[in-house]
Amino acid sequence: MLADSVLKVEVFNGCGITGLCDSVTTYLRKNKIDVIGTGNYYSYNVDNTVIIDRTGKHVNAQKVASLLGLDNSSVIEQLNKDCLLDVTVVIGKDYLNIYPLKRGVN
Repeated sequence: MLADSVLKVEVFNGCGITGLCDSVTTYLRKNKIDVIGTGNYYSYNVDNTVIIDRTGKHVNAQKVASLLGLDNSSVIEQLNKDCLLDVTVVIGKDYLNIYPLKRGVN
């Protein structure tokens, strides 16, 4: 199964390091991902970055994980039919493992 051609994604900061959402958003947009929202997660105590599948189409979340240099173990499913997006990214304290942050790509 192929990922959708247009993915709607939100990016949250779950570790409290300033500027991470902006860097990840810029990188995803350069890779044709529609980031429709960013902000702080409800907690800054997220140890590992999580890619959340909101629609049940796991391949969409896997595509985002792959772009960020993460493996499929970072993908979880939390379906939300009221959510008008495909994937949520929560950046954790392991942010240096995320491709654009590891490589200094902005």
